[in-house]
This record gives sequence, C-alpha cells and structure tokens, in this order.
Amino acid sequence: MYVHTFVLSMKLEQAIQSTKFKNEVQKASLNVLYTAWWLKNLVNKELKEFGLTHEQYNVLRILKGKHPNQMCVKDIASRMIEQNSNVPRIIDRLEIKKLVKRATSLQDKRETMITITQAGISILASSTIAIDAKYLDSVSITEADATKLNSLLEKVREKA
Repeated sequence: MYVHTFVLSMKLEQAIQSTKFKNEVQKASLNVLYTAWWLKNLVNKELKEFGLTHEQYNVLRILKGKHPNQMCVKDIASRMIEQNSNVPRIIDRLEIKKLVKRATSLQDKRETMITITQAGISILASSTIAIDAKYLDSVSITEADATKLNSLLEKVREKA
C-alpha cells in the first residue's frame, strides 16, 4: 500500500525516470497510460481479496446491469473495458465459482446466455464497496476536476 501511495504522489518524470518528451501531448498520453496502469493495479489488489480478476469483475458488473435478464456472450464482450478479453474463458471461471449461470438461448440453440447468480451479486456488492473505498482513499481529485478530466479524456478519443 505504501508503494502505491508513493507512486501516486510522484510526477510522471520521476515515475518513469525520464524528462524527454516530444511535446505535452506525448507526455499527457504517457501520463494517461501510466495512470491507467496504476489504477488497474490498485483495483486488482482489492479484487484479489475477493478471488476476482479485473476482467471477471467487469463481466459481473455488466451482467448486474442487465439483471434479472440474461445476456449472450457476444453482448458481454462488446461492453468489456478491455476489448480483447477472452470472455468465454472468463465466464468459465465465474461459472466454476458459481457467480454466473449458463443456459442455451431459447431463440437460437447455438447461443449461450449468461445470468449473474445471487452469489455473484453479493461478491460484486462487497468488492465494489472495497474498490470505492480504495478510490476515495487514493484518488485525490474533486468532482469538478473529475468532470473536466472526463471531458478531456473523451476529447482524446474523438478521432477514434
């Protein structure tokens, strides 16, 4: 925990031990990547306590958003933060843990439908409380700054 706090308070130049950037846009891009890595590690540490990976947590959140309705694997995959995630394998692991249930679609027998279980809802709620507390403890920006940051990040992705 101390290492994460220390790394957060560092400037990018200290964290990556470089001061050579082509321009502020390149520096900002590296800063976004570094901060994303830092946040992912922060969340992963919390999720480890619940026996979940970041990707499993993401799938549970997606399914909870549609609960009590089922979702097909393709629709879950399209909503993943990390688009290259192996969703069928993630679902396999969640099913072993009894956090999701699988069923064959009534409309298309080739399609697999997924539902979050009550155990999945419970672990999602508990892990979300822990993650929210960690964010509150570790991320020190105001709501106004967060609004500005969200707007800037969306602007970065405008041309994509």
